[in-house]
Amino acid sequence: MGGYADFAAFYDRLTDDVGYPQRADYIAELLMEHGMKKGIVLDLACGTGSLTLELSKRGYEMIGVDASPDMLCAAQEKCAQAGAEVLFLCQPMEALDLYGTVNAAVCTLDSLNHITDPDTLREVLRRVSLFLEPGGLFVFDVNTPYKHREVLGNNVFVFDREDVFCVWQNTLSEDGFQVQMDLDFFAYNDEDDRYTRTQESFCERAYTDEEIRGFIEKSGMKLLETYAGDSFEPVQPDTQRIVYVAQKI
Repeated sequence: MGGYADFAAFYDRLTDDVGYPQRADYIAELLMEHGMKKGIVLDLACGTGSLTLELSKRGYEMIGVDASPDMLCAAQEKCAQAGAEVLFLCQPMEALDLYGTVNAAVCTLDSLNHITDPDTLREVLRRVSLFLEPGGLFVFDVNTPYKHREVLGNNVFVFDREDVFCVWQNTLSEDGFQVQMDLDFFAYNDEDDRYTRTQESFCERAYTDEEIRGFIEKSGMKLLETYAGDSFEPVQPDTQRIVYVAQKI
């Protein structure tokens, strides 16, 4: 993932419906379900650190990694204000380099879909596996090809918040697996009573379940479970997001 300087400034306001406490509860339940109660947890592509902070509140020793300095600045400030001691590292996912091993890693909100090159995604999983303790868990989610074709597609989304207006335009590739996302932000400035426009663009790629399973197998991990969305329900043909639980062999 890139710098996302403008996106970082508005990210929390545009994702205020994510429900990070509930998501942290779900991840904690997943970890416990597969034998991990406490320990060191890596939040990969942690963004502005909302989930990192919530997991810290639940007793995990957290490490947050993101490639965006702007996202990490927001994350550090957020955790410092909450009194949470979190180690943050500015690194691309495919160049993950920790000081030691961790008991678990998480990567949520389709962060892995931002990796559009299969070889790079394969390297990300290999790096995660390298820094997991034997038996350690990797919990991650990805948007499905169904969501890319039927939900994101060639659609336009509008977010109207109190101090920022965002127009999110998507363009679906011919093969139906890749979506180009172009965002226009209009932020209100009190000082001169006008809106300032900034732009951000990035791309997401959907991977098939078969591809993801192959990447896991070649990374030194084994797949334990897959779930539909943030649930414990089985994956269906119209599942928009799949949660994977893998374990270091």
